[in-house]
This record gives sequence, C-alpha cells and structure tokens, in this order.
Amino acid sequence: MIATENITINKIKNSRLPKVDLNNVPFGSVLSDHMLVSNYINGEWQPSVIEPFGDITISPAMLALHYGQIVFEGMKAFKMKDGSVSIFRMEKHYDRFCKSMERMCIPPMSYEHFNEAMKALVKVDAAWVPGSEGSSLYIRPFVFASEERFGVKVAEEYKFIIFSGPVGPYYSNPLKVKVEDKYRRAASGGTGSAKCAGNYGGAFYPSSLARKQGFDQVLWTDGSSELNIEESGTMNVLFMINNVLVTPSLSDSILDGITRDSFITIAKDMGIKVEERKIGADELISAHGKGILQEAFGTGTAAVVAPIQLISIKGKDYTLPAIKDDNVALKIKQRLLDIRVGAAPDKNNWNTIVKQ
Repeated sequence: MIATENITINKIKNSRLPKVDLNNVPFGSVLSDHMLVSNYINGEWQPSVIEPFGDITISPAMLALHYGQIVFEGMKAFKMKDGSVSIFRMEKHYDRFCKSMERMCIPPMSYEHFNEAMKALVKVDAAWVPGSEGSSLYIRPFVFASEERFGVKVAEEYKFIIFSGPVGPYYSNPLKVKVEDKYRRAASGGTGSAKCAGNYGGAFYPSSLARKQGFDQVLWTDGSSELNIEESGTMNVLFMINNVLVTPSLSDSILDGITRDSFITIAKDMGIKVEERKIGADELISAHGKGILQEAFGTGTAAVVAPIQLISIKGKDYTLPAIKDDNVALKIKQRLLDIRVGAAPDKNNWNTIVKQ
C-alpha cells in the first residue's frame, strides 16, 4: 500500500500487461491494471483509492439503475516524443463533466479532486500508454447514484470511478449517413448538452434502423421543418462549404465536443474561416448542387475524424467528393495528433504532463 497526498494506492500483484500487445489492441476491449474509486457520502467526496481493476458490488435497488443519474467522460493520454505521458485537455473535460453532473443533479466535484485522481491513475498505469502512432490510453471517468433506495428521488450517495485501456488508431471507413427526420437525439431544454448515459441508450433504436437501411449513422436534427443539423451519430459534425468550415452552433441539445473545439481552434490557426451557425438540410442540398459542399466529417474522442462520403436527405442520396490526403479534415487531424505527442507546439497548453 502506497499513500500519495489524499489517494491510497493498492497496486496489483501481477500486471496483465506482459500478455498484451500494445501495438494491436481492438478499441475498447483491453483494460489497464487499475481503477480509481471515490465515494460521495455525508455531503462530501471522500479520499480516492486506486485498486486493481475488478468488479464492483451494487444493490439492485441502486438509484442509478432506475432513474439514470449517470454521467461520464471520454479522454485520452498520449506517449510524448520525449517519453513522457500527457493527458489531453483535462481542464476542458473537467468543465464538461461538471456541467453534466449539474444537469443530472449530481453534487459538484472540485478540480483538485478530479485533477489529482486523473494524474495519479495515469501515473500508476503509465506503462499501459502505447507509443505507436495514433495510439493512446483511453480514460473513462464516470459517476453514478449509488444510494440504495427505490423511491424516485435525487440520490444522496454517489460513486466516482476512473478506469482506462490502451487503444490503437481508430480507422474509420468513410461513412454513409442519413438525415434523421423522425427521431431526435435531444430536445431543447433536455439533456442533449450533458454527457449522460440515457442520451446514448435513446439513440440506439433510430441508429439501428438507419443501419438496416444501409447507412452507418444518422445526422441528428433539431426536429424543425428546416431539419437543422445538430450532430453526427455520437460525434459533432462539420462541413467544408465553399472553403468555409461550418459547424452547428452549440445549444442545450448539442454536446460541447472537446475534439470539435480543438478542430475549430486549429482551423483558425491555419487561416481557415470558421462559422458556427445553424445549417439546415436544404442548405446542404443547395451547396451540393452548386458543387461547393467539399467535405463533411464527424469529430469525437474515439475516431478523432470520421469522414462522410454520402448524405441521404428525404430519401435522396448526395455523394460528396472523394476523400484525399489534402482534405482539410485530415490536415487538422494531423496537426492535432502532432500537438498531442509534442511534435508540434502546444501554444494553448492543452497537454497536462504526468510526472513519472
């Protein structure tokens, strides 16, 4: 047992790492040795404990199972060119985590608690951070209502857990997407801007219907007659229209994506004009007809970039130009990857270096 500040560390006796090929890890299937656990009891967050990754015991009456008080984040740590390990945009992820917690009536957590927990766990499992190009350590912090009670109420007890796992490059073939004109991912005034579990579960059904129709994903809209685009599946969406990078403005029905924000910042640094505004299905049809709809792509933590090759709108398919190495999406992606590993200047201080 090792004590470090407010965190107790109980290391695993025999690491599973020697049995893992870090150069060949399917996304989401390999878990690192440890996890961090902290409980919210009697009105405050308790000191964290790092322990070997394993099952947890919960009651069938646990409130999260019934009323959905669960929020999470998806983050990454990278092996830098100098051998150090960096957690990417931790403060931005913390801010979004807090906003999600507030929306779901989960008690706030200090940045000190979150920051210390993240860095301690990544430090303990630093050997699990792969060093091959495009690879990273995926980190999943989440919090849920752990109180044992079956009446409808805001919980008074919560559990905060972080676990991680190495992931390789997420190579995504160009997507065929359908503009969804019946179902909605989120509604104004709802939980669309929170990263809560129910948003994903509710999206499975219309997404599965789209796949049966031959599409990879859906483009979610605001449900209006204009079919204003909001997101692409589980990602934010961006379009290159007449050399302008256009993306839907953030709202309470759109998740504030960290990769989206990074792309916008980098695009502006590269001299690309960016517009955050409403963009409807009719504008996409018009831009395609004029030959100025140059690119469309989703952005998210897992894939980073998912190029779109076809958009179906009201039963008609619109094919986009072939994806080439000089596409704006791929140029920005490469710049982002270079910043993450220290191959390009980190002038925005996005990397949090974990001391080993």
